[in-house]
Amino acid sequence: DFAVVSDPLAPVREMIQSCIQCGTCTGSCPNAFAMDTTPRKLWRMVMMGQKDAIFQSKTFALCSDCYYCTLRCPRGLPLTESMDALKQIAAKENLKLYKKSVRFYKSFMESVRRHGRVREMEFMTLYFFSMKDPFLPLNFSLLGMKLMSKGKVSVEIPSKGKRRLEPLFRKVAELEDRP
Repeated sequence: DFAVVSDPLAPVREMIQSCIQCGTCTGSCPNAFAMDTTPRKLWRMVMMGQKDAIFQSKTFALCSDCYYCTLRCPRGLPLTESMDALKQIAAKENLKLYKKSVRFYKSFMESVRRHGRVREMEFMTLYFFSMKDPFLPLNFSLLGMKLMSKGKVSVEIPSKGKRRLEPLFRKVAELEDRP
């Protein structure tokens, strides 16, 4: 009896299996200049099952979901959705390189879930607590003071909020088939 090892890249590979490596995605990407691996090369790495190399790269994390690659792909591949799928794999597998961005996203969404909008002070407080680094807020203190002095961030006491969007969040979780 051999245990079957699930390949988390399989759904992504299926989405991009007809990629012809034309490079239109890379040429269309406004963030390609900042990526350590081009989108075209990333798709080849997915096809080759090079999971470690993919998740050592920051390419998919830099995708801004602009959909230029998807719109311009001559094969009509769902490239932006594929990038999002890679982001989800990184989050599910709790990969060290992406912990900060995953915690940032979760803190943001928790504030939105509570209040129907982001409350900046609460959002950053949730994020700093999730990072478990007591010195991290100090790195942002000057920026925070400047934003508060200009009235860009208000000091509000964190609360549970009215959770008006709770039914929406539950429905999305149900549709995504997760707890």
